[in-house]
Amino acid sequence: MTKTALITGITGQDGAYLAQLLLGKGYSVHGVVARRATDTLWRLRELGVLDGVRLWDGDVSDLSSVIRIVQGSAADEIYNLAAQSFVGTSWSQPLLTGQVTGLGAVNVLEAIRIVNPKARFYQASTSEMYGLIREPMQSETTPFYPRSPYGCAKLYAHWMTVNHRESFGLHASSGILFNHESPLRGIEFVTRKVTDAAARIKQGRQKGLKLGNIDAKRDWGFAGDYVEAMWLMLQQAQGDDFVVATGRTATVREMCRIAFSHLGMNYEDHVEIDPQFFRPAEVEVLLGNPAKAIEKLGWRATTTLEELIAMMVDADMRRVGRE
Repeated sequence: MTKTALITGITGQDGAYLAQLLLGKGYSVHGVVARRATDTLWRLRELGVLDGVRLWDGDVSDLSSVIRIVQGSAADEIYNLAAQSFVGTSWSQPLLTGQVTGLGAVNVLEAIRIVNPKARFYQASTSEMYGLIREPMQSETTPFYPRSPYGCAKLYAHWMTVNHRESFGLHASSGILFNHESPLRGIEFVTRKVTDAAARIKQGRQKGLKLGNIDAKRDWGFAGDYVEAMWLMLQQAQGDDFVVATGRTATVREMCRIAFSHLGMNYEDHVEIDPQFFRPAEVEVLLGNPAKAIEKLGWRATTTLEELIAMMVDADMRRVGRE
């Protein structure tokens, strides 16, 4: 029988790639669309999957709409990817971030518990929960110390997922995903900001690029790889929590070097440090240990940072060229 999946946040980077993956596996795919912005469907359109999904108007911060959609979709698997997901914005909108990113996840969990407790649930947790790192390489047992309202909201959603699993027996899993990027990444995120700027500078559309702390280190992977880990978690006999990462860290500076050198340029000639882009509380280093995902899910990242950045730069070169 055909399985049915429901994806909140389907219009985001991860939601679009996950929809593409599930459609390829023969799923009937439903998605929740929060009507907060214009042309939210461009990622689904770009991957060629828009016509293959059924979209529902709703918002994870509105429990009544979540209950209606969980009931109407009768989904076997529910992936909660909806969030106010930009860390920088969370300082200026902490209450909205808490309502959508934190309480929104609990609304989905409660809707499942009330309407369809046999549905399997995936929560998009994040490496930002580690924040001020307590171990040099972060695993599922590393203590959390979030350093942003976003990280705090995600941590609440993470522990409520664990609580619903242990209290009510839900098949609920959390993927603690480290930074994952793609050509579908929003322009406000640093990787896409860099690749877009490199393309514009190369084509004479932009003069320079202003960045904040370029010595911050991140574990970057490809979103297209990471959505497969999400799916694999819901195929296990029981719900669990998994770190999804590459196990390699690089600075923003190194990422800039890769992006600009792909177009034959030196990043030092174009990047300027601007204090306004520094965070109030910085997360200096994140490095994930994906050993559990490798062992129990049979998953590992297959796209290198160099391949990822080249893919993003090439996509932005095409986009800028069409403007």
